[in-house]
Amino acid sequence: MSRLAVITGAASGIGAATARRLAADGVELCLVDRDAEALRHLAVSVNANWVVADVTEPGAAERVLAESGGVDVLVTAAGAIVRRTAEETSDAEWDAALALNLTATFRFCRAAIPAMRELGGGAIVTVGSGWGLVAGPRAVAYAATKAAVVNLTRALAIDHGPDGIRANCVCPGDTDTPLLRDELAQLGAEAGAGIASSGAGRPLGRVAQPDEIAAAIAWLASPDAGHVTGTTLVVDGGGLAGG
Repeated sequence: MSRLAVITGAASGIGAATARRLAADGVELCLVDRDAEALRHLAVSVNANWVVADVTEPGAAERVLAESGGVDVLVTAAGAIVRRTAEETSDAEWDAALALNLTATFRFCRAAIPAMRELGGGAIVTVGSGWGLVAGPRAVAYAATKAAVVNLTRALAIDHGPDGIRANCVCPGDTDTPLLRDELAQLGAEAGAGIASSGAGRPLGRVAQPDEIAAAIAWLASPDAGHVTGTTLVVDGGGLAGG
């Protein structure tokens, strides 16, 4: 029986790579993003259903789940980063980071749990960050929200394991996505040089490709990880190994 995965932030980056990987694995998809044109293009290419939605809006999660018709796998890949210290971060930037990185993740997980319970279980894979485990410079809102995502995922695993629902968090390091390129632009760095510099300090000597993060997500979502829950899988080329 085919599984159905709902993926937020599906129009680009890690979300899009995950959509392509799960489609190749035979998983049915419902893709969610606010970028209607990019979402439609991807959905057509992988033969998936799609829902255009701003995941930060109250009720968006419930609407998406109603339109998807169910969910066996939830992947929360929507997110953003603003490179600011606490003094530089405005209330609006802080609130926006909370809304997208944390509250939207919580709401989609909350909405998915009853649907998964009805099916006898399911798999939630949240997308955290290496900076959710150790903080980095000038990223106070991002580090705080991604740390919260890590512990939210652990709490979900504890509460809903008896329902047959597994919850795990993938924590990527720098990955060659539009998000990283936007982050480098915020820092005034040229994309190619910035990506090379970011990768140079890691044991594997490079940043990740989105497909490599998608592979980790796909494994955690699959029956092969049937006894894995409450874990944090770091996929960062060894960047945290010495930290």
